[in-house]
Amino acid sequence: MAVSFLTQEIAMDLGTANTVIFRNDAIVLDEPSIVAIDNNTQKCIAIGQQAKLMHEHTKQVNNKKKTLFSPSLKIVVGIPSGSTQVEIRAVRDSCEHAGGRDVYLIYEPMAAALGIGLDVEAPKGNMVVDIGGGTAEIAVISLGGIVEQESVNTAGDVFNSDIQYYMRQQHNIKIGETTAEKIKIAVGAVIPDLDEEPEPFVVNGPNLMTAHPVEATVTYQEIAHCLDKSVAKLEASILHVLELTPPELYSDIVENGIFLSGGGALLRGLAKRLTEKVNIQFHVAEDPLRAVARGTCIALKKTSNYSFLMR
Repeated sequence: MAVSFLTQEIAMDLGTANTVIFRNDAIVLDEPSIVAIDNNTQKCIAIGQQAKLMHEHTKQVNNKKKTLFSPSLKIVVGIPSGSTQVEIRAVRDSCEHAGGRDVYLIYEPMAAALGIGLDVEAPKGNMVVDIGGGTAEIAVISLGGIVEQESVNTAGDVFNSDIQYYMRQQHNIKIGETTAEKIKIAVGAVIPDLDEEPEPFVVNGPNLMTAHPVEATVTYQEIAHCLDKSVAKLEASILHVLELTPPELYSDIVENGIFLSGGGALLRGLAKRLTEKVNIQFHVAEDPLRAVARGTCIALKKTSNYSFLMR
């Protein structure tokens, strides 16, 4: 888990689900954003993938000291646009404690726009919907600033909870968050009619009534049904931001379309459903999972030029 940085500059996407770190345009760390703490000593005993393996399990780990950063670093970190001042201070303090000499913060939708390849400083409107694990960041960007934005919790974690609830109600089977995530990846969809249909996913787990092991087969149509209400909330938030958008920027967005990033952008049929609902073309970014991380990497190279970076 130890990472040795020979240069003094790194870019980080501190996401709810995953943390991605770039150095010299290359990913040097891509791990789940999870830390395992010893209940007795309150010390960190595992981070990243090793800690995720412990989630919902009991496991012995090798408690060796992990060194993630070298001292005197220049760091750019992506944070949610709805972050409070207390949360922003906590991120900055953590980076400084980890050896950050120059710490810059960038709002995730701005970073996503950079990572997608949009000209965020142009005198025109661009709209980004970044659907992460904990939040969905909806923002209209123009002239290097966020004109309108909304940060909502209708994102990956809520989708997982929806799937867990559906499996309990419809299949009488109890599953954990990890299994819900696997279902979402395998057959996650938001419309009941796909051109390319994924194979049904087989789930094993305890029956809620008897605790006996049972098997259930889940189709993408079922997942589209169970995610419907949450996706409708996301649609409402997008429409709300569009309602607040100045007319000149609105016309740019209609012309250029709206860009989807984050892991939620990978839900099958999402761009099609949103396009039909909003009547504006939605585009899924290339490698949407790492759009924010790529954007922080781009911002790192131009910290003196980008006025939207926070220190």
